[in-house]
Amino acid sequence: MSSPSSSPVPTGQPLVETKDLTVDFTGGARPVRAVAGVDLTLGAGELVALLGESGSGKSVTLRALMRLLPERRATTGGSIRVDGRDVAALGRKELARFRGGTVAMIFQEPGLAFDPVYRVGDQIAEAVMRHEGVSRRSGRARALELFERVRIPSAATRLDNYPHEMSGGMRQRAMIALALACRPKVLLADEPTTALDATVQIQILLLLRELQREFGLAVIFVTHDIGVATEVADRIAVMYAGRIVERGDCRDVIRAPAHPYTRGLLFSRADHAFTKGTRLRTIPGSPPDLTALPPGCAFAPRCAEAMPACSAGVPEEIAASETHVARCILLRPGVQSRTDATAAA
Repeated sequence: MSSPSSSPVPTGQPLVETKDLTVDFTGGARPVRAVAGVDLTLGAGELVALLGESGSGKSVTLRALMRLLPERRATTGGSIRVDGRDVAALGRKELARFRGGTVAMIFQEPGLAFDPVYRVGDQIAEAVMRHEGVSRRSGRARALELFERVRIPSAATRLDNYPHEMSGGMRQRAMIALALACRPKVLLADEPTTALDATVQIQILLLLRELQREFGLAVIFVTHDIGVATEVADRIAVMYAGRIVERGDCRDVIRAPAHPYTRGLLFSRADHAFTKGTRLRTIPGSPPDLTALPPGCAFAPRCAEAMPACSAGVPEEIAASETHVARCILLRPGVQSRTDATAAA
C-alpha cells in the first residue's frame, strides 16, 4: 500500500483552487463548522462532482466560492483562488463582476432564483447589459440565443414568460441560460436536477454535459446521487461532515472505492443488488451533529469497519493509486479490515 500523499490535481494551473477552506456559522447555541479544511482543485474544461448526503457541506462550499454566505453569521478561513484571483480580497465592484462574469451558479430550485415579478427574458438580458454594457436589444438577442441553445421550445415566445408560467424542467433550462449569459469560466451546479422527474433529469444532465464540453467550462456539480455523479463527472470528491474523505478519477472511485462511506453510497443503490430479492446494504445511522462531532474519523460511529484507532485523530489522506486518495486508516500499510480478518480466520 502506498504511503501518505497529497491529493491528485489536474495538470496545468488550476482554474479553481481552495486550500484548507473552512466555514464556521455562529448565532446559534454553539458554533457550527460546516466546512472543515477542504482542499479542492478544478482545471479548465473539467467537471468535478462533489458528492455526499445532505448536511455534508457541499452547498456551503459552493457558496463560499462565490462569497454568497452571510458575512454576519459565517466566517470563512483558508484560501480561495479562482482564475488566479484571491476571492476574499475582491472589492464590492470586483465581486459584482466576478459573480456571473467569472463564476456562475445553477441553483437547485430555479423558481427561487428568478424574480417572480419580472419576465425571464428580461432578467437574462439585464445580466448581460450590466456585465457587458450592451443595449437592451443586444441583451434580449443573447437571451434568445441562449434559450434556443438550451432547447426551450418556442424560445422567442418564452422570453416574455414569468417564472411561474414555465414548467420545472423549462425553468431549469432558463436557469442554465442565465448562468451562461455572461460567458463564465466556472459553473457551479448545486443539485440542479433534484426537483425534476427522472426523464427531465436525464435531459438536463445530458444538456449540461454537452454545454460544458462545447464552452470549455470548468464545472463543480453538487449531488447526493452517486449514479448522477458517474454520468457526468471526470473526477469525484466525496464529502462527509465538512471534509473531503475520498477523491479521484471517476473510474477509480466507482470501480475501487477506498473509503467505507463511498462504498456505502455505492451499495445502497438498487443496481448493486446483484440478484433479485437481495436487500440493499444501507448505511446505518444518520449524519453526525456538526456541533458535537466524534473524535477522529466522523464516519466511525456508522462504519462497519471501525476500530479503536479510528478515534485517535482525523485520518490523513493516503494514496490508493496515482489519481485516487482517501482519508481512511484501512489504507495504511499493515492495517487489516474486520472483513479481511474474519475471512482469514
